[in-house]
Amino acid sequence: MNRIIKRYSKGEKGFTLVELLIVFTLLAVLAAIMIPNVSGFLAFGHEKAAAAELSVVQTAMDSMMAKDNVAAVTAVTNNTSVMSAFPDSTHPLYPNYLRTTDTKGTYTCDTTGLVAQATTGYEVQ
Repeated sequence: MNRIIKRYSKGEKGFTLVELLIVFTLLAVLAAIMIPNVSGFLAFGHEKAAAAELSVVQTAMDSMMAKDNVAAVTAVTNNTSVMSAFPDSTHPLYPNYLRTTDTKGTYTCDTTGLVAQATTGYEVQ
């Protein structure tokens, strides 16, 4: 049995340098194709997350204004992510309208309650 194995594997001890170079080249080409695609998916996800958070904050603002029968709020011109003071201490969005006191993005609002997103907090690193 050993003679048969030795006869068939005679002189074959591993991969040649050319074979290894071809494999590494193929892996490099696949990586070069995949990395930009994955980065694009991450950026798309971050954009959607930021848009969803803006929608949640705007809905909370609308709910607060409707429930408290508020026609105008204090305009917030400085960017903030602290919802326990947004839009003001009389009508904060946290804890009654949002689950967390801080958001990933920072927001401003005008006197009509229209919320604008200043930064998203989801920047791609």
